[in-house]
Amino acid sequence: MTDSTAFVVTLSCPDLPGIVHAVAGALLGAGCNIADSQQYGSPSTGNFFMRVEATTSSTEAELRAALQPVAESFGMTWQVNPVGQKVRTIILCSKDAHCLNDLLFAQRTGTLPIEIPAIVSNHRDLEELADFYGIPFHHIPVTPETKPQAEAELLKLIAQNDVELTVLARYMQVLSNDLCTELNGRAINIHHSFLPSFKGAKPYHQAHARGVKIIGATAHYVTADLDEGPIIEQEVIRVDHARTPAQFVQMGRDVEGRTLAQAVQWHAEHRVLLDGNRTVVFN
Repeated sequence: MTDSTAFVVTLSCPDLPGIVHAVAGALLGAGCNIADSQQYGSPSTGNFFMRVEATTSSTEAELRAALQPVAESFGMTWQVNPVGQKVRTIILCSKDAHCLNDLLFAQRTGTLPIEIPAIVSNHRDLEELADFYGIPFHHIPVTPETKPQAEAELLKLIAQNDVELTVLARYMQVLSNDLCTELNGRAINIHHSFLPSFKGAKPYHQAHARGVKIIGATAHYVTADLDEGPIIEQEVIRVDHARTPAQFVQMGRDVEGRTLAQAVQWHAEHRVLLDGNRTVVFN
């Protein structure tokens, strides 16, 4: 029996009649058996989104060749990736360990389909944690004066390690507009607040001052507009008037770790497609 390989095909394009039929026909022509298919047409933007998992004895190049005419006909933005292929991911962090530790543990146990060639931090506090997991740690200090050089060093690491995804695991530095543009759609941040409320610094303290009854965390793509990138995942927990700001912070840590890990998993499984400032998440 000929060995089969599973691929995931993702695409977006203007919503027109016949897209599903054309894609299915191209996959059939490549000898594919469709195992899962999800699609969505956005009424607000007029865009169409699709994610298909299929198995075939054809090579990736042959599958791409079969889909290329359809993609050109409908003006698609599209990708083909082997199912389960690990996404090379660099993690940025500062002093808080919880999000970094959750990602490293999930990756080590096999629940996150990512490969981590490097951890970068503007402090040395988490170097021992990186050493424990056997991942190279790069200390790149950042000051207002050295920010351009620090970001250039980061980009060099990303290029040298063939990094596909950058994750800000409580990295307490604002990326420059140029770096945000360079990493567009390929950088995920965790914000310790249920956005769009309480952006910027100390959101738990802001929330406490407003007497909120729910706090949470938001994982979103990084953009030049601080804390306003397309949202991938959010989670909340209830609080009450008796909690202090410090307790808000402590309670939020578990939520932050889970939310970030979920967003990274969905991105690595090619389940997240951009629709302007929104996301379509097939789960």
